[in-house]
Amino acid sequence: MAHLKHTLPRRAAALAATAAATTLAATAVGAAPASAGDEDDYRVLVVGETLGFRHSHIDETTHALIDLGAEHGFTVDVWDPANTSSGWWGPGSPGQPDLTLASTPFTSSEDLAQYATIVFVSPVDNTNSLNPAVPRLLDDAELAAFQGYIRSGGGFVGLHAATDTLHTADWYTRLVGGGARFANHPQQQTATMRVESPAHPSMEGVPLEWTRWDEWYNYTLNPRGDVHVLMTLDESTYSGGSMGDDHPIAWCQNFEGGRSWYQGAGHVEAAWEDATFLTHVLGGIEWTAGRTSGGGDCVTWREVDALVEDAQVQGKGQQTVLARVADRLDAAEAAVEAGDRDKALGQLRAAEKLATTLRSDDTDLLVSKIADLREWQQGVLDAGL
Repeated sequence: MAHLKHTLPRRAAALAATAAATTLAATAVGAAPASAGDEDDYRVLVVGETLGFRHSHIDETTHALIDLGAEHGFTVDVWDPANTSSGWWGPGSPGQPDLTLASTPFTSSEDLAQYATIVFVSPVDNTNSLNPAVPRLLDDAELAAFQGYIRSGGGFVGLHAATDTLHTADWYTRLVGGGARFANHPQQQTATMRVESPAHPSMEGVPLEWTRWDEWYNYTLNPRGDVHVLMTLDESTYSGGSMGDDHPIAWCQNFEGGRSWYQGAGHVEAAWEDATFLTHVLGGIEWTAGRTSGGGDCVTWREVDALVEDAQVQGKGQQTVLARVADRLDAAEAAVEAGDRDKALGQLRAAEKLATTLRSDDTDLLVSKIADLREWQQGVLDAGL
């Protein structure tokens, strides 16, 4: 099913993305994170610290990720201290005292750079009231360190209630999913997830229609357009969905120089014994860590729009070519929304060819991103979606 993706006009969205890129250039600090491609083994930080309701799956998820690391070449550090943040959920969080680091790892972007990616495992902090006085999972200094890490090329994986934390930190809500935050959920039940981006590395081995028992989140907004949707949730297969025909449940994005990947399922402990689910999450870890690539690498139409808007070309002829690139991209996106992948691919090939004739410092990046769009759409076509 094709979905309308724009909640802003194309030009406005591109300008917003360009402004974000300008901010990035002005604020990015810190050492580059350790890429998984730099060496055979790499490090991953798993964050389960909880200041609000504690999800029972956190311990199981943490141990499953440690086991995945032992099998697939990464070492896991854990930040999950006990605390006395009491509320309706109980007296506080027990944490994982036998595993946790002795002190916060969010000291500076340089310190975080030892990690190829950082995994948030449902670290709820009770800020969903949007009351700025409620303590956040990360304070201002810790959040600044995290920002510097992402802006220096770091990776982020959000699992389940990673959308139910840091509600009062706008930057984080955009990192985890284009501003989408946890809203509510019905009772646990069986539902069907449908793959939208089958060629992405994290989707290898995932059924195109994947029926599972889990706790299914509704979100405060639909993030499509700002993120690359990997899977949607079919609300006709369960009760309690509130987002309608277009209910993203897993997505990814290139964000301010880093890579972000999110899966909304995983509440039930059984998920962390499910080989398919574990392989899927491993794919998200490896992609955000820079160990794998392909399937369009989580490109979005708005991401490419911003590059076109920001291209610095000189002369009427070059400006005309750039305008033709934009027209081809518009036509390709319209074809996708109409369900005509063959036409979309033709338009993308034409846009890519035109872009190679541009004389701009950003030409190579623009060409590569159009190629990502083409690879993404080819993967969808090849899967018969």
